[in-house]
Amino acid sequence: MHSSMFQQAYEHQMRFLTSSLALLLCAIFGHSQEAASSKAACRNIPGSPGYPDAAAWSALNATVSGRLVTVVPSAKFCANLPGGCTDAQWTSALFRSTIPGAMDQVNWEQGYDLNPPSLCLRNATTCGQGDVPIYSVEAETVADIQAAVKFSSTHNLRVVIKSSGHDYLGRSTAPDSLLIHTHNLQDISFADSFFIGSEDVGSVVTLGSGVYSHTLYEQGKANGKIAVGGAAATVSNAGGWVQGAGHSALSPTFGLGADNALEFQVVVASGQLLQVNRISHPDLFYALRGGGAGSWGVIVSVTFRAYPTFNATSSLIVLLAQNDTVASSLAALHAEHIFDWDSVHAGQYFWAVKNASVSAFAVNTYMPNTTAAQSMALLAPFVNASLALPGVSLLLQQFTYGDINDALYQPDDGVGSNTVLGSRLIPAATYRDSPATVGEVYKKLFDSGATQILGHLVAGGKVAENAKISSAVHPAWRTAKTHLLIAQSWEDSASLAEIRKIRQFFQKVQVPILEEITGPDAGAYSNEADLLEPAFQTTFFGPNYAKLSAIKRKYDPEDLFIVGAGVGSERWDQWGLCKI
Repeated sequence: MHSSMFQQAYEHQMRFLTSSLALLLCAIFGHSQEAASSKAACRNIPGSPGYPDAAAWSALNATVSGRLVTVVPSAKFCANLPGGCTDAQWTSALFRSTIPGAMDQVNWEQGYDLNPPSLCLRNATTCGQGDVPIYSVEAETVADIQAAVKFSSTHNLRVVIKSSGHDYLGRSTAPDSLLIHTHNLQDISFADSFFIGSEDVGSVVTLGSGVYSHTLYEQGKANGKIAVGGAAATVSNAGGWVQGAGHSALSPTFGLGADNALEFQVVVASGQLLQVNRISHPDLFYALRGGGAGSWGVIVSVTFRAYPTFNATSSLIVLLAQNDTVASSLAALHAEHIFDWDSVHAGQYFWAVKNASVSAFAVNTYMPNTTAAQSMALLAPFVNASLALPGVSLLLQQFTYGDINDALYQPDDGVGSNTVLGSRLIPAATYRDSPATVGEVYKKLFDSGATQILGHLVAGGKVAENAKISSAVHPAWRTAKTHLLIAQSWEDSASLAEIRKIRQFFQKVQVPILEEITGPDAGAYSNEADLLEPAFQTTFFGPNYAKLSAIKRKYDPEDLFIVGAGVGSERWDQWGLCKI
C-alpha cells in the first residue's frame, strides 16, 4: 500500500522534475487599473487619451503582415474550442506555448490583485482578461519585432516579451500590454567555425529565440553535437533562460548557459537590430549574459558554443523514508556525499518529499563519459550509507547509458497548475563544513509546512572555474554547490486570502530557515525565484546591479522593457505601468 501511494506521489514528482519543475510564480503585486489612467508618467491603457485607436492597430497589423492577434487567457481560449481543451492539452507545455495568452502555470494569467480582481479559471462561468496582454504580435521576422517595438514606444505602451511561456516569475505577461511573441523564431543551425572579429571560436549552434531545449537535443544528436541547455522540454535557451544565467545538468561540465553564449542578435528599444558580442556592444553583451530576462530587448537569436556529443549514464534512485525526520537525515547524508561525483562533473536533481503516507528522497544524476557500472560505483557510498539508516528502504534504482542528448531529451512538460516557489544558491562551503546543518534545515522546512524541496547540483566544476568571465552572472553562482527550490501550490477553489498567504510564505517563514545554510543576503537564480524578494537587486544581481543600471539607461532610456524584479523595475509600479 505504501509503495503504491508513494508511486503516485513519485510520478507526480517526476513530472515536476522533468519539466524543470514546471514551476512558475504567481502575481503578488497590486494594481488598480482605474487609478493608473489618472496618474502622471503612466503607460497608455484602454481609455487613456494616447491609447492607439482602431486605425492605428489596423496599420500595425498591416505592417506585420496580419500577425497581430487579440489575446485571451488560456481558459477562454479553450472554452472557445469545439469541445474545449482536453486534460492532456491543458497540462501540455507544448500545447500551451501555441496560445498567445497562456502561461505554463495558470496562476500567472490571473489578476488576483487587480481592483476588482479579474480571474479566468477553467470551467468557470465568468472570465475576465486577468493579467493577460490585450494584443500580440506573433513575430516571424526581425521586421515584425521592430514594428512592435517602435509601435509600443511611439504609443507609450506596456510591452512584454514571451517565447514559450516557461517563465517562473510571470515576466512574460502583464495587464493592458502588447505582447511580442517570439515562439515562431524556430531556426537552428550548427557550424564548425564561427568568427567573433578575427577569432574563430570553433563549433557553435545558433538558436532562434523560440527554439525549445528538446529541439536542441534532437538536432544536436543528429549533428553529433551537444550544447548546454535546460532540463525542461520547452525551455527556450535563447530567451529568458540565458539572460538569467541558464543552469543545466551539463553546467558542472561546461558552465552556465550564459558562460557559453558567444553572440546575440537583439532588437533594442530604439528598434535597431544589434549584433552583440565581446567586440560589438560589449556592455550589452555583459548584461545579456545573466543580467535578467526581459530587461534588455527582444532576442532574435543566440549563438552558443557546441561540443562533440558523448555518452553518459543517467540514473534514478528513489529511497523511501519512514517519515520526514528520516528524509531529513537522508538530506544530511546526501550533503556529506555531494562531492563524491565531482571527478566526473556530474549534474544532479535531488528532491525530498513529505506526504501524509510516506516520505522519500530521490536523486536523478547525469554522469558524462561514465558507464553504468562506473556510475553505480560512484553513487554506492551514498546509497549504502542511506540504506544503513533505520527507516530507509530502496524503492527504485535504474541506470541508463547512451548519448547525452537522449538522456536530456524530454518530449513535453507537465504544466497547467497554480504554483509558486522560492529559491537560494547554497554555498559549497556549507556542504564541506556543515552537512549536518543541511539536514536540520530540511527538517525545519518540513516542520514549517514544506512538502517538497528540490535541489539542483548544477554548480561547482566549470561554473566555479568560470569565475573570471566578465558577465552579469551573480557571483554567488561561482561559489555555490547547489540551487535549492521550495514550491507551494493551490487549487482553483482557494480563496484570494489563502492564495495571498501561500504567495508570502517563502519570505515570511522559509527564508529565515534557509539563512542557516546560506547566511544573510544570499543569492538566488533569478529565473526560478520569488518575485517578493524585498532586495531583489542584491538577491538576483549582487554587486553587478549598479553597472547593469547604467547599461539599462544607455540602451533603454525610457524603460520600454520593464519586468518584475528586473533592472530598473524599482522606478515603476508593480505592473510596469506607472513611474513611482
